This record gives sequence, C-alpha cells and structure tokens, in this order.
Amino acid sequence: MTLPRKEASLGASHSPLTTLVVEALRERIMSGSIPPGERLVESKLSEELGVSRMPVREALRQLAAEGIVTIEPRRGASVTAFSPEQVRELVEVRATLEGLNAKLAAQRHDAKQIAEMERILEEGSRLIDSDDQAALLEMNKRFHDALGSIAANSVLQELMRSLRDRTALLFAPLNRGRNQQNWDEHAAILRAVIKGDAELASLLAMRHVYNAAQMEP
Repeated sequence: MTLPRKEASLGASHSPLTTLVVEALRERIMSGSIPPGERLVESKLSEELGVSRMPVREALRQLAAEGIVTIEPRRGASVTAFSPEQVRELVEVRATLEGLNAKLAAQRHDAKQIAEMERILEEGSRLIDSDDQAALLEMNKRFHDALGSIAANSVLQELMRSLRDRTALLFAPLNRGRNQQNWDEHAAILRAVIKGDAELASLLAMRHVYNAAQMEP
C-alpha cells in the first residue's frame, strides 16, 4: 500500500497531526485504495505519511471507534471486513433509520434547509460524469447530513453518523457504476420531502439504501 505523494508531507503541516492522518486514511479506505482486511502497520504508515507513530496510533483508534478499522490483540489494526450476515444486519438497520430520517424531514419541512439540499443536489448532479469520486462521496455525505438537519433529531443523527461510516465501506466498491442512479434517488427523496409526503420519503430512503447495497429488502 502506497499513499499519494501529497500525503507524505503531513508532518510539515501546522494542522493537528492526528486529524490529518485520520482524514488521509479515511479517504484511502473509503475509496477502496486500502481494501477490507488489509493490515494497517503503524511503522509503515508513519514512514509514508512523514509523521511519528503516535498520531498514526491515535488515528487508528479513532477510525476503530467509527467501525471502519478493526484492532485485534497481537494482530494489530486492519481495515474492517464484514461477514455476509453483518452486511445484511448493517443494511437493515441503516435502511430503517434512513427511512425514519426522511420521514421526519418531510414532516418538519424546513424551507431554508430544503433550499440548501437543492443546492447540494444540483452540485452533486454536476459531478456525476466526473472522475472525482472523492468529491462525489463528500457531496453524498452532505446530502444525507442536510436531510438529517431537517429531521432535527440529535439522537437519530448520532446513530446515523456511525452507521454511515461503516456502511460506506460496503457501498463504495458497489456504487462506482451507479452515480446517476444514486443522485436520481436523492432527487426523488427530496421531492417527497418538499411535498411533505412523509410515507413516500421514508419508502424512497429505505429503498435507496437497499439499492446502494445491491440487496433486496
């Protein structure tokens, strides 16, 4: 595993090193450059990133708390790999919570925040034909975060953040060929929210998760 040259100068940055290492590793994991199951060796990462082992160790702990890295005694850290049963369970829970998220958003119907979602949808749609998968992933995150802001349930959003990090590992390799479908589904969810159709918004959001996972509900 070789990280990009631009990341090799992290040690020269004035930003908190742990934060930089977390961001660099998360980007590589979510893009699939570091695949599930691959070991994350502190000494190798610290050399490649140009930092000491301490921020690397702390970064791995943070990513483990998010569920995208697994740390095991005597084996060290590796990118989390899920069993088929775990995949099914994660998708079922995320689909259910995304449905609730969209339902609440449609019921609460905040006009200002809906306008922000429309801007995100427009920007994401423009990126569909680009090769910038990292930017599309970021716009996808912004869309779902904005939907959560309208739903206005802090407990639900805390649960969703954890699930989105974990399921992103599952969805990233499956979704590279369905960018158009993803954003068409986002648009349909937003239309239901704008209309205030809570049941339809919930159904579309749940179906969106199952489609992203390429699973039947």
